[in-house]
Amino acid sequence: MATRQLARSVVLQSLYEWDFYGRKSDLVSFLERNLAEFAPGLDEPQFARDLANGVVARQEEIDIIISRAAPDWPLQQISIVDRNALRIGLYELLFANPEEVPPKVAINEAIELAKNYGGPNSGKFINGVLGTVYKEVAKAKADQFPTNNQDTKETS
Repeated sequence: MATRQLARSVVLQSLYEWDFYGRKSDLVSFLERNLAEFAPGLDEPQFARDLANGVVARQEEIDIIISRAAPDWPLQQISIVDRNALRIGLYELLFANPEEVPPKVAINEAIELAKNYGGPNSGKFINGVLGTVYKEVAKAKADQFPTNNQDTKETS
């Protein structure tokens, strides 16, 4: 398993545990224990720490985005795995450096997390929600920075 993919898996495990216990415990202790147990010698442990801290710091925003992108699925009815895979994917899609984690990589990695750890339809669900958000972001950028697509006519 690639280094960052493993880091994302450990972050998902840690967020799952933290969420399961009602976010009353310290996420950092879950993360550090899981890094030591499931990813000893990980090349980029700081990537995992930054990702986990980023998800938590932006959780309110991310949860609002999930609620808007999946209005038929109240946040508490989304499985813990899917909810946290979405949080990781949305954090990387919207708030991480796109040169470090391109949008399509963020989406694909979140889908893979859901496929590996979620239910049989988790990958499709994550793909649908992240795809919706990605399209909205792309449309907003296009509206903000319109391109000149006028036909050019050759003169003879």
